[in-house]
Amino acid sequence: MSAIDWSLLLIPFLAGLLVLSTHVPLGREVLARGIIFIDLAIAQVAGLGVTAAHLLQWGGEEAAGPVPQLAAAAAACLAALLLTWSGKRWPPIQEALIGLLFVFAACAGILLLAHDPRGGDHLRDLLAGQILWVGPQQLLIPALLYALLLAGWSQRWRLGDAGFYLLFALAVTVSVQLVGVFLVFASLIAPALASRRLAGKRGQTFGYAVGGAGYALGLGASALWDLPAGPAIATTLCLLALLGLQDGQQVESKAPAA
Repeated sequence: MSAIDWSLLLIPFLAGLLVLSTHVPLGREVLARGIIFIDLAIAQVAGLGVTAAHLLQWGGEEAAGPVPQLAAAAAACLAALLLTWSGKRWPPIQEALIGLLFVFAACAGILLLAHDPRGGDHLRDLLAGQILWVGPQQLLIPALLYALLLAGWSQRWRLGDAGFYLLFALAVTVSVQLVGVFLVFASLIAPALASRRLAGKRGQTFGYAVGGAGYALGLGASALWDLPAGPAIATTLCLLALLGLQDGQQVESKAPAA
């Protein structure tokens, strides 16, 4: 335990806080709209874009640099526009269509990598992420993009459904490549569930606190017990969300009857 260099967890923790900066307000909005699985679906579509770029080669080398990011953003934005259209055309079955989109993107990614000898590693990294290996230089561009997205989010009432879906898609695109699909979903939904009974800034602040605690405790558990960081953080966030549900239930049971 004394041999652990805790300073090595600082950059991954900062990466988690960056992800939470957009995902807490977006997650609360997703929960309010009742479209819970949109994050999984768009994250998986963004991952499908990364997978497609992964298979492209120039000069014998795999796609690198901005190519995966652009492919992920294009795929996610296309999915966002598709969901905007389907939500207006078939609103009663929007959640079912979101679920089908997730299954399609996940299976399409598996099919694309079926003959890639490193396909299993690529899928694992895409789902579980590699947050421990995020370097300081990898945080600059996401930080700038998140700042722009938060500025757009502050004007969300003027953007309509299409604007919401596009902002959501771009935020998820950035996050998938930082922390993986599982952590994207957990970062969106766990703080939103834990803070769902608190309105406005109070609820958002509590959501940030839950998310920050999840990343801190998950990274600590990963370092102490030599566990994969992404799944450890996601598991911790899920447990904190369940604790929040239990606390809310106790509060409701103690409330006087009207």
